Amino acid sequence: MKPKKLFLLDAFALIYRAHFAFIKNPRITSTGQNTSAVFGFTNTLLEVIKKEKPTHFAVCFDMKGPTFRHEAFPEYKANREEQPEDITYAIPYVKRLCKALNIAMLEKAGYEADDIVGTIAKKAPKEEFEVFMYTPDKDYGQLVDEHIFLYKPAFLGNGIEVQGISQILEKWGIQRIDQVVDMLGLMGDKVDNIPGIAGVGEKTAAKLLEQYSNIEGILEHAHEIPGKLGEKVMAGKESAILSKQLATIDLAVPVDFDEESMLLKPFNDDELSTLLDELEFKTLKARLIKGESSNTATPTPKPKSKATENSNQIDLFANTEDAKEDIFDENSEKENIKTKVHTYHPIVSKEEREELLTYLLAQKEVCFDTETTDIEAVDAEIVGLSFAYQAGEAFYIPFPRDQNEAKAILEEFKPLFENENIRKIAQNLKYDWCILANYGIEIKGELYDTMLAHYILEPDQRHNMDFMSNIYLNYKPVSIEELIGKGKGQKSMREVPLEQIVEYAAEDADITLQLKHVLDKKLQKTNQTKLLMELEMPLVKVLGRMEMTGVKLDVPALMDLSESLQKDLVKTQSEIFEIAGMEFNVGSPKQIGEVLFEHLKIDDKPKKTPTGQYATGEDILSNYDNEHKIVSKILDFRELAKLKSTYVDALPAMISKKTGRVHTSYNQAVAATGRLSSTNPNLQNIPIRTVRGKEIRKAFIPTNEEHIILSADYSQIELRIMAAFSKDITMLEAFNQGQDIHAATAAKVFKVASAEVSSDMRRKAKMVNFGIIYGISAFGLAQRLNIPRGEAKDIIDAYFEEFPGVKTFMDSCVNGARETEYVETILGRRRYLRDINSRNQTNRGFAERNAINAPIQGSAADLIKLAMINIDNWMLSEKLKSKMILTVHDELVFDAHLSEIELLKEKVDHFMCTALPLEVKIETGMGTGKNWLEAH
Repeated sequence: MKPKKLFLLDAFALIYRAHFAFIKNPRITSTGQNTSAVFGFTNTLLEVIKKEKPTHFAVCFDMKGPTFRHEAFPEYKANREEQPEDITYAIPYVKRLCKALNIAMLEKAGYEADDIVGTIAKKAPKEEFEVFMYTPDKDYGQLVDEHIFLYKPAFLGNGIEVQGISQILEKWGIQRIDQVVDMLGLMGDKVDNIPGIAGVGEKTAAKLLEQYSNIEGILEHAHEIPGKLGEKVMAGKESAILSKQLATIDLAVPVDFDEESMLLKPFNDDELSTLLDELEFKTLKARLIKGESSNTATPTPKPKSKATENSNQIDLFANTEDAKEDIFDENSEKENIKTKVHTYHPIVSKEEREELLTYLLAQKEVCFDTETTDIEAVDAEIVGLSFAYQAGEAFYIPFPRDQNEAKAILEEFKPLFENENIRKIAQNLKYDWCILANYGIEIKGELYDTMLAHYILEPDQRHNMDFMSNIYLNYKPVSIEELIGKGKGQKSMREVPLEQIVEYAAEDADITLQLKHVLDKKLQKTNQTKLLMELEMPLVKVLGRMEMTGVKLDVPALMDLSESLQKDLVKTQSEIFEIAGMEFNVGSPKQIGEVLFEHLKIDDKPKKTPTGQYATGEDILSNYDNEHKIVSKILDFRELAKLKSTYVDALPAMISKKTGRVHTSYNQAVAATGRLSSTNPNLQNIPIRTVRGKEIRKAFIPTNEEHIILSADYSQIELRIMAAFSKDITMLEAFNQGQDIHAATAAKVFKVASAEVSSDMRRKAKMVNFGIIYGISAFGLAQRLNIPRGEAKDIIDAYFEEFPGVKTFMDSCVNGARETEYVETILGRRRYLRDINSRNQTNRGFAERNAINAPIQGSAADLIKLAMINIDNWMLSEKLKSKMILTVHDELVFDAHLSEIELLKEKVDHFMCTALPLEVKIETGMGTGKNWLEAH
């Protein structure tokens, strides 16, 4: 007989989890409704059915209205924010979903889902059931026994966790399961506003229980507990008893255990179909409803698993990966791509290549993709090349291992790549541009990158081909992992059989071509085609040239710096040990927390992470920096360790063996604001405010003695753009007359003459100037300046009184965003703000700050990108020996030939200051030196 297996789901815990999992990338229907919570919950439900194959299932809900806990303690859960409206919207749909899936639902007025789960969980084993409580809530640990398990969802990269008695005891550090409620009673629970005993954390609670068994025993012996802890326990007696009562799950809820009603049954196809249509879950519907197929034809249909025996529904997912991918494939309107079943041709002989080239040269646009041996373009060798020029058909050319022969084949296609009249399409085209540049081929003509097109359309989403294919083509392509394997069994691209690599590589070109046609229409609808074609695409070549040029490093200087940092690390660690009075692992956040908050007790109520560990991030520790010497030493140690490991020791390892230089990779499609970022190395994060951090820039040096480093940096560009946008007369005058903007602001805000502005006044004005762009509050300003909140409020009020245009501009940004749910830069780059009208204050506040900042920061990004394009075009036309080699934030860095330095300074300044027509004067700071630090 099949063992009986009951799953009990805490509905609200999982609905909230699903909602916040999509908070940065919500799923929006064509009518503008957020369905994230419903979709995430649906996938959770279906995944557990597929994976665990329960025989019985029930979903338990909280009901509106007070419970017996509110009667005992009116402040119970009083600190929770109002339920987000998107969750309120989701609840009826979740219930309809359960009904359509024929899954039992349980709820009872006056009780929480915890109590219903607990009551049923304790009854079911008497009927020979194994029970699994699916919830992230730690309180359920008190219910676990030999037949009842806590089934915790995946979190922060960790998989599903099934906890039995031993796991619960180990997690809490207790001896008996019944002590879970004692732990909760002692510690309290901030989420539910259960008070506990003030100052008693998890470790202290576990020690007390080890000695006195339970809360009652602890309170009975409270007078024996020494020191401050004894005082805390004595003071918290009533709170501890109440907290234990609130944390105890009621096992006597008047609900029946109806085994038959919880039996998993076939889905109700009609109800399910109607619901999924309403929610616009098209792919999910195609998978769940037998005989249902998507309107979107797929290039390469995959075999489906057999239908579940004796049921009217198909197997939920073809494989476990499908369940994961489902989360991302329903977020947009699908285009009805008309394509035949694909035909992918391997092109091997010279005659076949000549025939293909003839066809390609006759096209207006061609999509291509390179297959290589390395993700770093500088060091990669080409393995193959694929082309597509009509949907459903593509061609793959395998390349020989001998690179001279490979280059000869590429030379055959040089007339195509250098043809000015044929548009070249690719996904992440910059990489392919760099690969071909390695072989002496420059791609000419109009370029189109599907990754960048999607980045412009949906800046907050992912932009890889697989993700877009799921969304727009309703199709999951072959992955690189499927092609080459994973882990120890992984093959190189050269070892993959030709028939497999043809399917994979040709598909990439085919799918990318189809995506281009879909994305093109969407860009036209949003009037963003010009942004792609006149800004982002020309920038691809500029960045490609910079990446291939690279920058020279002074390795001996880095080695000297590494030795110096190591000495500082040892010295700082010794000082930390001396202050702490003990030795510990300074690199361990866990041990740091224990030393600071348990041993030294620098705070009675320290913050904790969701896992119960003390929070010791920089943002937390910086609050204690001025009060406790050990904290400043720990922060120093971390800075030293990060500089040494992330940059000083890592940079030499990044030098290419082929070129002897470092070649950073610039990311155009990462920051939602339009800003560029970089990796390997990440230049944006090289510290510039600390003395030690600045030393790293010393290692970036010119090519040789005939060159020098030139740095050109925009001066206060975001403030200048704010002045131009707001048209505030005072700000415009200050900039256009060349005044010190922070001193001018201080004079206005503090109502003194310019000559009377003190350094402290200027410091405060500077913080306000930059803070205003990011929507700083009086609380935030008070924290940064270490002044009373009232004084901070007075400064902000005075600022808006003196700069009324700025306040008007900020209000117009927020009000405009409330109507459209997006804001735009000067060039029409959009930042979508779907929480701008949310009733959740935290989400709405974040969106409002972005409504002000995104147009400014995005326009600054557009400005420097245009400047880079114009500078690059000029340098090419003049055939200069100098090279543009780096861009970081608002700065451009050049490897400048000494004979061209004055001309370069003049023209770079001109192109940077005139890239966009603004009503405010734009200025740059120029510097030269024998290294980047000296030039900056």
